[in-house]
Amino acid sequence: MSDMARSEQRIGIVGVGLMGHGIAKNILKAGYALAFLDHPGNQPVEDLLAAGAVSCDSAREVAEKAQIIVLCVTGSPQVEAVLFDPEGVLEGLAPNAIVIDCSTSLPSSTASVAARVEQVGAHLVDAAMTRTPKEAEQGRLNLIVGASSAHFDRLRPLLESFAEVITHAGPVGAGHTLKLLHNYVSLGFSAVLAEATAASRRAGIDDNAFLEVLAKGGGGGVVLERLRPFIESNDPSGFRFSVANAHKDLGYYHAMTDELDTPQGVASAVASLYASVEDQAMAVPELIGLLELRGRKVWPASNAR
Repeated sequence: MSDMARSEQRIGIVGVGLMGHGIAKNILKAGYALAFLDHPGNQPVEDLLAAGAVSCDSAREVAEKAQIIVLCVTGSPQVEAVLFDPEGVLEGLAPNAIVIDCSTSLPSSTASVAARVEQVGAHLVDAAMTRTPKEAEQGRLNLIVGASSAHFDRLRPLLESFAEVITHAGPVGAGHTLKLLHNYVSLGFSAVLAEATAASRRAGIDDNAFLEVLAKGGGGGVVLERLRPFIESNDPSGFRFSVANAHKDLGYYHAMTDELDTPQGVASAVASLYASVEDQAMAVPELIGLLELRGRKVWPASNAR
């Protein structure tokens, strides 16, 4: 897409938080015009304004100024509120506009939301994100997209402005389904590694030896490398994802697997661990220190949701 074509394509974003700020910055960097919702949950936006972004007082106003609207909010309740509350996005959508939902949401909610958006002549796709705020700022997110082939092709140049790996998962809802599967695996590995690290330290094993054995064997991979800075030096920055978000995502995973009628025994144990943490603002790597202090405990399945 040429620079002129980008400058003529108007993009809106609702949710300029830890992830959304990086998305907004890279959309502007790519030459698109951008409007965003002014909101107390935003990160500082002075750099976005200096780059030409326009601040709006309502989600409706964002939609009125844009042909494509990116939602970067927490989950299904927030998506529904942003879209359907008074002064919401739905009130300002133009015909054939596209809403890109980058949240982590329940697929059945996504299907319902997409149907309501279609009723006003617009469209919704899900483009769930993986990776961290660091990669968002670098324009190197991974996206899992649920969309028709036509909408995927139309959106790809925009998505490439803030994402490094873009997977077309299938029709609307497939992106959120795969994101929940991904997060369950990632958070499950994190729980296993946190418990193993606590046990290793109780046994007097040197952290460096523990990390070397796992990295060279069956424990190697992305999750270990995200937890490594905390294991080595109590630095949680490698995985800036809160226990509260983990708890929420695992709740969505349980709801989805309930609807699919699939086994969830391991998932219940993992969810119970995250649900048992009193300080839900804690970053996931900090589970290691908590488990090291707690000692042995059985996580009740009743706490899983």
